Amino acid sequence: MSLTDTQPVYFGIGRRKTSVAKVIVVPGNGVMLVNHKPGASYLQFNSEYINASKAPLTALGLENTYDIHVITHGGGLRGQADAIKLGLTRALCYISSDNKSYLKSLGYLTRDYRAKERKKYGLKKARKAPQFSKR
Repeated sequence: MSLTDTQPVYFGIGRRKTSVAKVIVVPGNGVMLVNHKPGASYLQFNSEYINASKAPLTALGLENTYDIHVITHGGGLRGQADAIKLGLTRALCYISSDNKSYLKSLGYLTRDYRAKERKKYGLKKARKAPQFSKR
């Protein structure tokens, strides 16, 4: 990742379930690197994950204007793709306040807070109870 001091750099962090993505956006030609690998190969050429992670850029019409550098860990590919989407959205909000209002209206700035519920003692899973016997 070669980032020079002369060009503006925008940063955002996104989270989803246990996935965390640190996103750096720099002016460029639309290249996406995830953990120092091409974004398409890291996301296993799954068009759903690739489109989901680039959705904020597509919504603003900036697909080939900025390069995206992502460091992500935790969770699976779906959670990481959603974390990248949120981190990218937060980074794009620093570019212009118009971007922020538009992306907020599309719902891209809302963090999905759903996560795995913890297991409780006396139960087999989070809510599954052992079989009850009257006699």
